[in-house]
Amino acid sequence: MAQTGRLYIVATPIGDMGDITLRAIETLRKVDGIICEEARVGTTLLKKLEIPVKELILLNEHNEQEQAANLVIRIAKGESFALISDCGTPVFADPGAFLVQQISQMELPVVPIPGASSLMAALSVLDFKLERFVYAGFLPRDPVQRRKQLESLRYLKMATVVMDTPYRLGALLEDVGKVFGGGQRITLAMDITLPSETILRGRLDEVRKRIGPRKAEFILIIHPPGA
Repeated sequence: MAQTGRLYIVATPIGDMGDITLRAIETLRKVDGIICEEARVGTTLLKKLEIPVKELILLNEHNEQEQAANLVIRIAKGESFALISDCGTPVFADPGAFLVQQISQMELPVVPIPGASSLMAALSVLDFKLERFVYAGFLPRDPVQRRKQLESLRYLKMATVVMDTPYRLGALLEDVGKVFGGGQRITLAMDITLPSETILRGRLDEVRKRIGPRKAEFILIIHPPGA
């Protein structure tokens, strides 16, 4: 390890373990500890990659400030850590932003180790040329607030990326239909990289009929006008 510690932002597979990069494996092997939201996720990943068990540091929305203070000190003293998420690229819609901010402010190295990303995977299979898009992330749980936010997104007139938990897929599509109309064209990418991977394109009302009550991890792209 170098004298100066580092924080590595390590992307992990979103489903298929074959998507782990050689650089990610090398990084996970050499760091002093793994920062993760759940110990089970970190332990399972290390086991699958045949990496000896090492220190797991839990980081979540409840303890991030406290953990960040401790990690800044340890990294400043020369230790290095890898931040992982449950799957995919960390920090994006997951804990870690405050930690990165604090370490960056101390001018300590933050190193991205790129890899799997459900967002980029979904965008790469769009059937139109993507020139710009807005990432709306996870919309409010409350239906009224969710529709209100969708109303504001409708006026942007560009591709809009929306995510949510699997059990709210049906409710989200229903609300998108109420705001954008059943004829709105969408791309729905479900269970990306898994055997059950499904990518549907077309009118929203037709896509809803095809998936029925199915629940799955998903990325929803609402097409811009004319696409």
